[in-house]
Amino acid sequence: MSQIENYKNLAVSLKFASNLLDLNSTSQLHQNVISICNYLINPNFRIAVFGPFNHGKSTLLNAMLGNRTLPIDLIPTTGAAITVKYGSDVRTRIMLIDGTEVYRSGTEILQQFAILDGNRQMRKDVASVEVFCPHPFLETGVEFVDLPGTNDREEQDNLVKEQLLGVDLVVQLLDARKLMTLGERENLRDWLLDRGIKTVIFVANFINLLEPDEQKQVQNRLLFVAESFRAKLPPGFSNLYRVDALPALRARLKGDVTAATSSGLVAFEAALQNTVGILQQNRGDVRLPRVEAIAAQIQQSLKAKIDPILSEIKSFDEKENSKIEIKQKAANLINQGFTNSSREIREWLSLPNLLAKYQADAAVALAENNFKSWQTNILKKDLTELQLGVVKWLYQAYSFFQAQRPEDLSISFPSEPQVTLPPRPGNSDDLSEPGSIAVGGGIGWLLGGPVGAAVVGSISYLLNKNIQQQDEKVANESYHQQVAKVCIAAIEDYFSDFSEQGLSILAGYEHKATKIIYFQVSQEPLEVSQKREQLQQLTNSFNQLQRELETAKISLNYQLYPEILKRSNTKREYFPQPEKVSTYSTKNPREQQRQENRTKNNHTNVEPPRQQVSPPPPPPKASPSARPAEVEAKFRNWELDEEIAQMKAEMRSPGFNTAKQQQTNQTKTAPKQPKTQVEKDKFARAYNILGLPINASLAEVKQAYRNLVKKWHPDLFISKSQQQKQAQDKMHLINEAYTILSEKYN
Repeated sequence: MSQIENYKNLAVSLKFASNLLDLNSTSQLHQNVISICNYLINPNFRIAVFGPFNHGKSTLLNAMLGNRTLPIDLIPTTGAAITVKYGSDVRTRIMLIDGTEVYRSGTEILQQFAILDGNRQMRKDVASVEVFCPHPFLETGVEFVDLPGTNDREEQDNLVKEQLLGVDLVVQLLDARKLMTLGERENLRDWLLDRGIKTVIFVANFINLLEPDEQKQVQNRLLFVAESFRAKLPPGFSNLYRVDALPALRARLKGDVTAATSSGLVAFEAALQNTVGILQQNRGDVRLPRVEAIAAQIQQSLKAKIDPILSEIKSFDEKENSKIEIKQKAANLINQGFTNSSREIREWLSLPNLLAKYQADAAVALAENNFKSWQTNILKKDLTELQLGVVKWLYQAYSFFQAQRPEDLSISFPSEPQVTLPPRPGNSDDLSEPGSIAVGGGIGWLLGGPVGAAVVGSISYLLNKNIQQQDEKVANESYHQQVAKVCIAAIEDYFSDFSEQGLSILAGYEHKATKIIYFQVSQEPLEVSQKREQLQQLTNSFNQLQRELETAKISLNYQLYPEILKRSNTKREYFPQPEKVSTYSTKNPREQQRQENRTKNNHTNVEPPRQQVSPPPPPPKASPSARPAEVEAKFRNWELDEEIAQMKAEMRSPGFNTAKQQQTNQTKTAPKQPKTQVEKDKFARAYNILGLPINASLAEVKQAYRNLVKKWHPDLFISKSQQQKQAQDKMHLINEAYTILSEKYN
C-alpha cells in the first residue's frame, strides 16, 4: 500500500474517532482534526507565510511570484487563507460555505471575498480561497498559503492556528525594527513547537530601513534567534534569511536582477527551492510529528470516555457471570441430589429387589389375611420416604430458580392380590411333609387350625430353598405347600405390576424434572446494552486508529483494547448435565412365564397351581461396606442441602460480589478470638475432639467433621446395640464441637 493510501486511512480513522467524541464543531480539537486530515491527503507540498499583520507577508509572496497577485495595503488586508496553486493562467476560485463556487479570471475578485471589511472583519460565508498562477516553482507540486496577520483579532488568530497544522514548511516573517516580540515568541512556542511544527524558516524584513550600525546589531540578534530555535531542516541549510520584501517586489516587476539579488530574494528563493526538494522526498518526517500531537489528544479523549464505561460493563458482567455460575453450580448440585434419589427409588422399585426385600413378609401377610395392613404400615411407609426424597430436590430447584412449580411424585399400589385355593386332598390333616413348619399362634385366613399355620410356615420354607432344583412332583406335594406356592406366585405378580407401573411413573416424573431444574438468563437492561454498543464503537475506533498510527510508524505507547463481547439479547436456558444412571428392567428372567400364567392366577376359576415357581434369591446379607455407603449417601445429601442453602444466602445478600471475591473474603475471614479463659478452654476442647490443632482453618474443621461423621454415625452400628450407644455419645460430642467452632468463624 502506498504512503498516500496509508495517510488516507489514517485520516478516515481520525475523523471517525473525532465524530464519536461529539466534539463541538467550533472546538479547537475538532478544527485541528479537520485541518490535519485535509493536510494528510493533500499530495502537494504546502508553504505558509506566517507573522503579525503589516509585516509584508503578501508583499513577499508577490515578489516571489513576480507580480501583484495578492492584495497589498498599508492596513491589514488579508481576511482569508489564500492558497496559491499552479495553473496555466491566473484565475481565482472562491468556495462559499453553502457550496456555491465563484470562478473568475485574474485576482480582482479577491477584493470582494478575501480582504477585511471596513470593520476589519472576515467574511463569514467563505469556505476557501484559491489562486492559480503559472509559476515554475508551483508546477513542482508546491502550494503557497498567504495567512491573515496575527495579533489583530481572535477570529483571525484561530484561522491561522488551524491553517498552520496543514502546511509542510512555515516561513515566519520577522520585522527587523521590532525583532521577536513577546507575542511572536509565544506564537512560536504555542502555535508551532508544541504542536510538532518544526520545519520553520525565519525571514527578516525591513532591514533596509535601518542604519548600517543598527543592521549589524539586528543581524547578531537574528543569529541568536535562529540558533536558539532548532528547526528540522535538511543538513547544510540555514533557517535564517534576510529579504527586503518591497524592494524585491519592485525589482521583480522591473525585471532588475541586480536589485532583486541585493534585496536577498534570490538567495532566499534558491535555498527555499533546494530545501523543499529534499523535504518533499521525506514528507513523512514533516507531517507525522504534527499528526502525532493531534492523534494523542484524540486517543486521550477516547480513553477518557472508554475507561469509565468499560469499568461499569466489566463490573456488570462480573456480577452477572457470578450469578450464572452460582446458578449453574446449584442446578448441577440439585440435579445430582435428584439423580441420586431417583436412582435410589429406581433400585428399590426393581422387581428383584422388591421380591428380595418384601416377598416373604407380603406372602405371609396375604396368608394371614393381613395384607392391606402390611401394605400400609410397611410398604407404603418405605415408598413415601423415598418419594419425598425425590420431590424435595425439585422444591429446592423451584425455590432457587422460580421455574415451573413441581408436582408430587405419586406411585400408586396395584389391587390387593387375590388367590384361588387348589382342590383340597382327602387327607387334609397330613402335616408330615418336611419343611412344613407351623407358626405358633398363626391362623391362616384360607385354612383353619394347624393346616393354616403350616401354610404360613411353608411360605418361609419355600422362599428359602431352591424350588427349581426340586425333583418332587406336584402329586407328592402337601396341600399346604401348594397353597403357599399360590400365595407366593400372587405376591410375585403383585410386585411385578407394582414395579412396572412405578418405574413408568418415575420415568415420566424424571422427564418433567428437566423443566424445573433449569434457569434462564434474561435479557440485559436496555441501558446496559446501549452502553455496550457505545463501548464497542469507541474501542473499535481507538484500536483502528492505533493500528493506522502504527502503520504510519507513529508510536503513542497505547495498548489495544480487548474485543468487547456482545451479550445475547435473547433469553438463554441452562440445563444441568444429566448423569448416567443404571436402568432396571421391569421384567426378570421369569417374566415371560409369569405373563403367561398371570391370568390363571388372578381369576376365580384357576387351573391347578404351577408346578415350579422361581422365587427370588434370598435377601443378601449386608456387607461391611454397605452400611458406610448408605451413611455416605445420606451425608452427601446433607452436604448438598447445606451448599445450596449457602448459595441462596449469597445470592440474596445486598452486597453481592463475584464468586471469586466471596471466596477470597471467606478465606481471609479471621476467627473470633476468645475473650476469657473459659472460651479458650471451650475452643481447645472442641479442636481436641475433632483431632485438630488449635486455630485450624474453617476448611480443616469441616473436613475433620465429615471424616468423623462417616466413622461414628450410629447407623453403622445398627446391629450392635452397645457399640451404637457409644457411637451416639461420640456423635453428640462431635456435633457439639463442630457447632462451637463454626460459631467461632461466623
